[in-house]
Amino acid sequence: MERLAGKVAVVTGASKGMGRHFVAALVGAGMRVACLARPSDELDSLAGEFGDAVLPLPCDVTSSQAVDAAIAATIKAFGRIDVVIANAAVFHPFAFEQGSDDIIRDHVDINILGVAWLIRAAIPHLRETKGQIVAISSESVRMPYPMLALYAATKAAIETLLAGLRDELRSEDIRVTVLRSGSVKGGSGGKAWSQETVAAFYKKIVETGHAAMSGESATPESMAASLLAVIALPADIGVDLIEVRAAQVGVPDGAKTVA
Repeated sequence: MERLAGKVAVVTGASKGMGRHFVAALVGAGMRVACLARPSDELDSLAGEFGDAVLPLPCDVTSSQAVDAAIAATIKAFGRIDVVIANAAVFHPFAFEQGSDDIIRDHVDINILGVAWLIRAAIPHLRETKGQIVAISSESVRMPYPMLALYAATKAAIETLLAGLRDELRSEDIRVTVLRSGSVKGGSGGKAWSQETVAAFYKKIVETGHAAMSGESATPESMAASLLAVIALPADIGVDLIEVRAAQVGVPDGAKTVA
């Protein structure tokens, strides 16, 4: 990954789950990484794990001012931005008729507006480095899961946004990529779910066949390797969309007791 050495990435949702694995992979490839996430012990621990290669930045991506400040802090510390990875998202199953105002707003504010604020703030700096935008999407765009209908809709919105930006920014040598992810082991999204939510969701996706469609969850290290492969390509190659899904037959871990 010599092509990535010395470059600077910005990762949202960087403190835990897939975002933290992205940080580890990017640092391992020789990059410096600005790590944006809400304040937490996990965010604070990044510096202890990765040292000066990371810049932990407490940031609520739903606030455009907070995102602007984080991008400015990245430039002050590292002097450049080569790639932004819009990873932060809320992923919470719910029966739509029972969806609270708060959970619906969170999906829109984090999954759509959080990506919009990040990209808008980063474009002037990516123009200077001829950099890259990567947004993490989901296989649920292609086959929306029950109880995740709004989540899938937000990811579809981001894919449409990036399709438009791809043409808008192409003449400025800014590459734009959607990484559409399948099921990954050890995600942090389910840790906040109630037992009732877990049971209802996995029962439903086994019933509808979505669990089998997902397959045996991939490892987060494999997904991070996919990200590195995309951003390490030569500058004259653009990947519009890559869908990286579990290769093995099975069901996600949470569905195994139901199945």
